[in-house]
Amino acid sequence: MSQPHNMAMATGSHAPGSEAPGFFKMTGPIVMAVFAVYLSIGITLGALPSFIKKDLAYSSFTVGLVIGLQALATLLTRAYAGKRTDVKGAKNSKQIGVLLVLVAGVLYVAAGLLSAFHSLALAVLVLSRVIHGVAESMLVTGALAWGIGLVGHGKSGKVMTWNGIAMYAGIAIGAPLSIWLVNTSGVVSAFAVILVLALFSWMATAKLPAIALEATQVRTPFYKVIGLVAEQGMALAFSSMGFACIASFVALLFAENNWQQASLGFLCFGGFYVLTRVFFASFPDKYGGYKVALVSFIIEIAGQLLIAFAPDGITAIAGCALTGIGFSLVFPSLGVLAIKKVTPQMRGTALGAYAAFFDLSLGLAGPIAGIIAGWFNYQAIYLFGAISCLLALLLLVFKNTKA
Repeated sequence: MSQPHNMAMATGSHAPGSEAPGFFKMTGPIVMAVFAVYLSIGITLGALPSFIKKDLAYSSFTVGLVIGLQALATLLTRAYAGKRTDVKGAKNSKQIGVLLVLVAGVLYVAAGLLSAFHSLALAVLVLSRVIHGVAESMLVTGALAWGIGLVGHGKSGKVMTWNGIAMYAGIAIGAPLSIWLVNTSGVVSAFAVILVLALFSWMATAKLPAIALEATQVRTPFYKVIGLVAEQGMALAFSSMGFACIASFVALLFAENNWQQASLGFLCFGGFYVLTRVFFASFPDKYGGYKVALVSFIIEIAGQLLIAFAPDGITAIAGCALTGIGFSLVFPSLGVLAIKKVTPQMRGTALGAYAAFFDLSLGLAGPIAGIIAGWFNYQAIYLFGAISCLLALLLLVFKNTKA
């Protein structure tokens, strides 16, 4: 699952800082298209753990590995997606991303139909996860650059905020929706919904105009700014472990303990994440990224510990909600600190390099958490999440004190 990146890729007819008419008229279809694709990602997060564990009879480590493959594929193709958006245009990248979601959906359905052949089904799932990850990279890069080009760079923050809301709202709704679909009509029906969502995402933006490319634009090499934002990137990576643990294993945690309403864990995480962003999105700029990040880490640690030591499902759901509140402003808070290290002309590339740490975290968290679950139990995963977030807090404090 990716955050905003590679912002300075294309420009529209609006000068930087100018008012672009009809913000939601222009960007609403893009936000809906992003929501549909992240709804498909949420569906896989809700359906895959039980499918791999129970239907295909593989281990928790395999669950984490398959879940994490998508984020790893997104990470490895992030730089390519940015370059393609520069060369071919934002609309082109977004629509190609949607086509790849459609391909991934076909493969998910095929894996469901092949569930009697465990090894073959798993191989198809691995391929589908890789394609889904590439699709996410292409779609988000294209969607963000397209939205900014349509309404002007002066509203880039607003574009990022609404697309971020669409991403996590999609995951929050998609996961419980897929659990319901699997329980009522089977895993194949849940995977089939991905095909419908891909078609909707394509049609939602089909009539939006493409934006002109800036022929003289010089693209800053991706690798050069990674070192500049590494401190904030590492803090982001550590703090993202808690989110990854909820996304990959909360359903299995509830099943292991015979708790009910696992879907509420997803809903509360995503719901409180979105509400925090809606009401407090201005806090990093208003109070400073450092202060907001510290408070966010403390809240997230509390949420992870609540899940780790939860005596019942209600307590675990409350922990998911707290994690959502804490994690919501981590990316923008640390991002404010990261982009201060580069010139305005390099901010887009800096955000891309910074967000790559998020992808890396999601790619590593699943397998690590799967190993921990195999050694101990599913609740131990969230103690790992709390420790990871504590490391993020200590890293931030240490670097700030040193500075």
